[in-house]
Amino acid sequence: MRKGFGRLTAMLLALVMLVSLFPTLALAAEPVVADSVYRNGNIYTVDEAFSTATALAIKGDRLIYVGDEAGVDAFIGPNTKVTDLGGKTVIPGLIESHMHINGLGESLLIIDAFWKPKDVILEAVKAEAEKAEPGAWIQGRGWMNTVWENTDYPTKEELDAVAPNNPVYLTRADGHMCWVNSKAFELAGITKDTPDPQGGEYLKTEDGELLGCVTDTAMYPISGLIPGFSIEQKREALLLAQEQLFSYGLTSAMNAGTSVEYLNEVYKPLYENGSLKLRSYLLISLSSLESPEAEYLRTTKPEGGFYDNHMDVRSVKLFSDGSLGARSAAMLEDYSDRAGHTGNNRFTDEQMYELVKLAYDNGYQMGSHAIGDAANHQLLDCYEKVMAENPREDPRLRIEHFQILTLDDIQRAIDMGVLPSMQTTHATSDMLMAEDRIGTERIKGAYAWRTIIDKGSIILNGTDAPVELVNPYHSLYAAVTRKSRLGEPPEGWHPDQCMTREEALRSYTSWGAYGEFNEDIKGTLEVGKLADFVVLDRDYMTCPEEDIKDIQALLTVSGGEVVYTRDTSAPAVIWNGLPLTFNSKPITEPGSIYVPLNDTVNGIGAAVVAGKEATVTLNDKSVTLPVKTVDGVDYVAVRALFEGLGRNVTWYAGSNSVSIGWLK
Repeated sequence: MRKGFGRLTAMLLALVMLVSLFPTLALAAEPVVADSVYRNGNIYTVDEAFSTATALAIKGDRLIYVGDEAGVDAFIGPNTKVTDLGGKTVIPGLIESHMHINGLGESLLIIDAFWKPKDVILEAVKAEAEKAEPGAWIQGRGWMNTVWENTDYPTKEELDAVAPNNPVYLTRADGHMCWVNSKAFELAGITKDTPDPQGGEYLKTEDGELLGCVTDTAMYPISGLIPGFSIEQKREALLLAQEQLFSYGLTSAMNAGTSVEYLNEVYKPLYENGSLKLRSYLLISLSSLESPEAEYLRTTKPEGGFYDNHMDVRSVKLFSDGSLGARSAAMLEDYSDRAGHTGNNRFTDEQMYELVKLAYDNGYQMGSHAIGDAANHQLLDCYEKVMAENPREDPRLRIEHFQILTLDDIQRAIDMGVLPSMQTTHATSDMLMAEDRIGTERIKGAYAWRTIIDKGSIILNGTDAPVELVNPYHSLYAAVTRKSRLGEPPEGWHPDQCMTREEALRSYTSWGAYGEFNEDIKGTLEVGKLADFVVLDRDYMTCPEEDIKDIQALLTVSGGEVVYTRDTSAPAVIWNGLPLTFNSKPITEPGSIYVPLNDTVNGIGAAVVAGKEATVTLNDKSVTLPVKTVDGVDYVAVRALFEGLGRNVTWYAGSNSVSIGWLK
């Protein structure tokens, strides 16, 4: 309900919506009774006016009342479950507008290399090789050379040293490069003389030997040899991903690339048996006119609302290039840090046009991957051509990433009604190398959120997980600050392109729903819409800027059903947006939380000299504080420790968590 509407107006609106949703209620003598009510909250509806409310009432899977405390009483009956929110903040269920749901789940079944030091990754590969059968594949994902001390691409010899008898395939975090060993090259029949395919590259050393890194389509001859996960493993992975998403308050997610097999053998059975409750927006992968997916598009109409509004299949994913980090994003001019190289277009102009035309002419929305300015330009040319040849009302064509464009092409896309689907954490990850890759002039059209919004467009936000961590609060924080989770750079990277907090939240709610043609049923908390929402441990709109990344979801509700409840029995310490891991549980005493000394200093990368007192040193700051020993484990007070190191410390009672801020 918008501000300024009275209680009577709210109830009349609710009644009108109820009659339309539940026609038999029009004949009922008794007032409508809610299944559940949430009251005494700080509710951001994210409606057009960005209005607030204090209470929600739910019937079935829909909201039947959104308004104030007095108004909700009329919906409470003897069997209504009433939850007192205690003033906590509520926002609509978050919508992840670009990720790889199955990829996130499957990444949990292999080596986790996400942003880890190279020596840690090599040690993990060695451990797997020692227990693997000779010849068995070793897989991992998440390495990122730009965060290593030596940022050069890694070599096959490094993997050969720890896994000489097993083929190794480690995917870079962006998914557009793999790091392999000699055994993998040997099995794939790839030598230094193997020509690069269209859209890919076998990186070489200065003397022309295979380096060990491979990009995009050149990965296929190797990845095609790896035994795939079984159907049961894929289903397990999808449910693991769902568990993660619900824990952050994400109730809907777009899957950026779904095969027909995955649709029929994984998604549908899990929805049919009731174990998959995540709302998914599936993009059919299209890479060839002869593929099963191409035949699916020719024979199946785009549709949504399957399984009680839990699955939509009305959009198509194709790749136009690679990634900036792998230097495979297609650029109009040479890379600034690699003369003579402009990246890799996946398809020729004619091939791209034929793929786009197939999807578009069969009524599908497009959600096409484009990073570089040449890839975006090629895609816009194709969109423009098919739209002129076959005008459709409101096609809502999307470009996934929309990362680097000329300023003219940004304007052209907006004029065409193309929706930018961007991932704000990509900017704060890529800032480590982006300007080295493309220079100071082209950066003006890169990660240009403010430019896009000011020109009248919207942005659909997401993480591209498992390319980035799926945590949406990291994305909201990046959108608002343009800083890394370490708070760098202090003034933000190109801060003139920041979003406001309201815009960032819309990018994860109402704008995301619009990008799925689902704005009538979700994305805001309004009467008649799905009862999808999340209860937070702090006020997103007013908490310290640095604490946005640390937000914890307390309760996730999807269609009126509680699908996640946070366990707050033990305190958590949030350091740079991530909870520290403890081998022994923290201890809570009145007014104090004590954390295991060794686990804490290891988690933050500090040095310690311990005795009856402990001196902890982090960077150029040191603090000496008393030690409490319990069951042989040394503990220190968390506030005394971090304030002594010059950090801000904030305790959030709702989640029983402590946020450690930047240097004072």
